Amino acid sequence: MKLLIIQEGPNLGLPMTLIFGVLFIFLFLIILIKRYKRCPSDRILVVYGKVGGGQSAKCIHGGAAFILPVIQDYEFLDLTPISIEVNLVNALSKQNIRVNVPSRFTIGVSTEPGIMQNAAERLLGLGQNEIQELAQEIIFGQLRLVVASMDIEEINSDRDKFLANISQSVESELKKVGLKLINVNITDIVDESGYIEALGKEAAAHAINAARKSVAEKTRDGSIGEANAVQDERTQVAAANAQAVEGENTAKIAVANSDSLRRQREAEAERVAIASEKVQSAKALEESYAAEKEAETARAERERSSQMADIIVPAEIDKKKVEIDAEAEAEKIRRRAKGEADAILFKAQAEAEGLYEVLTKQAAGLDQIVKAAGNNSKDAVLLLIADKLPELVKTQAEAIKNIKIDKVTVWENGGSGEDGKSSTANFLSGMYKSVPPLQDMFNMAGMQLPEYLKGKETGEDTSSSTEEGK
Repeated sequence: MKLLIIQEGPNLGLPMTLIFGVLFIFLFLIILIKRYKRCPSDRILVVYGKVGGGQSAKCIHGGAAFILPVIQDYEFLDLTPISIEVNLVNALSKQNIRVNVPSRFTIGVSTEPGIMQNAAERLLGLGQNEIQELAQEIIFGQLRLVVASMDIEEINSDRDKFLANISQSVESELKKVGLKLINVNITDIVDESGYIEALGKEAAAHAINAARKSVAEKTRDGSIGEANAVQDERTQVAAANAQAVEGENTAKIAVANSDSLRRQREAEAERVAIASEKVQSAKALEESYAAEKEAETARAERERSSQMADIIVPAEIDKKKVEIDAEAEAEKIRRRAKGEADAILFKAQAEAEGLYEVLTKQAAGLDQIVKAAGNNSKDAVLLLIADKLPELVKTQAEAIKNIKIDKVTVWENGGSGEDGKSSTANFLSGMYKSVPPLQDMFNMAGMQLPEYLKGKETGEDTSSSTEEGK
């Protein structure tokens, strides 16, 4: 029994080792299978972590990759297109006219290698709403730039160029964040000033005028053709009638010549018939001429209508254009005149304010002088005159300073006048008196000169001057 136990021990250990080994291999295979990730066609597999090559992430589209445990991880980017409604309002165009550009853009994550790398770096982990808001901000900015670089006429008439500029500008910015522009749809473009509507009305007016002109020309051609056909018909009928009458007359003349004697009454009847036929022929010609006259009148009327359509209508359009240009020029002149008037008014107000300040300062100064003179106006005036006294004396002295007397000849007989003065003394005294004395100037101003400035009395001056003369 002991020998059997010793022999059975090793036999029981071998199956357990094999079982553990198989289980380990099975678990390892399961782990490897789970770490092997396949990328669907509508997604991008982004492997990040330690991917090698100096890159922050590895992008795979339409393939598979083995994700190393611990050192690598993965995430998917959705390629589903995103539709964004962009209602651009009050965008300023190149002509400074604000327009509204309602549009819808369809975008998606790009699968180009370089751009796909940008998407992995900037969009990984963002939801669809966040990506939509980011793209909407980029589209708004670029759409405004495109509108600002184009005229209203280009935006309205050349939609292909407008869409090409939008696609080029928007797509270049979307690529920076890993997005791709799939489609652009501009629904309608309007402006607040009605400029685009006016362009449409102008084009419609041109088309209507061209159509009316074409209809008038076709009607004129049809009427002329109809009148010509009627004229040809009447001419040919008249010629046939004339030939028939001529044949009948020839036959009847031959019959009358052969049987003139025997059938005189018949000849007379034939003469009456011929006369009647000529009258009828004349009436037919008269009716033909009247019809031709009516046809010519109708043709002249149509010619006049055609000329009115060709000349008067364009002339009226030119007249309207000249009136509009004249009104614009008048408005420009009115605005310039208003600006000049405002400038003159501003200058006058500034000069009035300056003069007001000067007069205010002068009034304040005079008030200080009056207060300094003890509120006595006469003393204040004396102070002002005393301040100007040197200038007054200087002016009085210079009154005779510049008088140049080259030669004075006095015929003196030695006698004296009634006042006891000689002629020479009277001459010198009169010349000195021609200068206004300071006393007289104060008297004219209604003021009294101080005693220390009055000098001697007149009598004393006269006697002294007389003695000096002698």
